Amino acid sequence: MSEHKAVITWSRDGRDFGYKTYSRDHVVTFENGVEVPASAAPSYLGNAARVDPESAFVGALSSCHMLTFLAVASYKGFVVDRYEDHAVGYLEKNENGKLAMTRVELRPRIVFDPKKLPTPADLDWMH
Repeated sequence: MSEHKAVITWSRDGRDFGYKTYSRDHVVTFENGVEVPASAAPSYLGNAARVDPESAFVGALSSCHMLTFLAVASYKGFVVDRYEDHAVGYLEKNENGKLAMTRVELRPRIVFDPKKLPTPADLDWMH
């Protein structure tokens, strides 16, 4: 198996630390050195110009599903010309009344090379 790491960096930088005043801005640094400016979602006092963790989570799940789907489709001899997913994640109260990402709906739209089109059973297997 493999490990995947990220470093989260935040600093108060001398600002007030009241709940409504501290900065939610931070940086996520991945193993390859890529830095992503991040913050809370605007509805949680974050910076709309940065990526919030819930959106990043939805994007990661969608990306992982796409990459797996492309690998499986290729293995089965299908040629994918285009893949687009308008994924939606839901931050809502769970069974314990706590806020949580309770579900993510993936909505992939896939265009195949018309020379070999998958059957509905093929699509079910690939997803």
